[in-house]
Amino acid sequence: MTEYQESQIRGLRMRGAGYKAIASATGLSRDIVRNYCKSHGLDGLATVFTMNMKEQIEKGLACAGCGRPLEQPRTGRRRRFCSDQCRRHWWAAHPEQSVHSAEATYHGTCAYCGQPFQSYGNQTRKYCSHECYIHDRFWRAEEGREPYVSPRLRQEDSA
Repeated sequence: MTEYQESQIRGLRMRGAGYKAIASATGLSRDIVRNYCKSHGLDGLATVFTMNMKEQIEKGLACAGCGRPLEQPRTGRRRRFCSDQCRRHWWAAHPEQSVHSAEATYHGTCAYCGQPFQSYGNQTRKYCSHECYIHDRFWRAEEGREPYVSPRLRQEDSA
């Protein structure tokens, strides 16, 4: 069984799929799926398992991304995910869950292209993208503009 098939079994089982449905989706036999689920704590009725998994995730006993059991640290912040990979995949799939305060959203105009942009948490941002920063900072000679002078050198010259 490949790692991909294991992740498929885990994901389908967490969504409440039964052994037969998982077997047909992964191309494995029902017995292989059932044995894998039993050995990894994914056994039982699919509906009951799904409800139990949701409960475990809410209590912080299981990873919110893949459902694997979590060991919480004795001190510090409680874990929600078992790995950075699970965290990234979960946030990519659930962007609506992120909470952004209106006070930390800043509006600006790009110093290179002049387009308006929004910045979250960075009031001093000057460019809408990394590409605009690179063009403004390093491509001045190719575009026929004056050479770049850092703000620190401008302050020293004026003093």
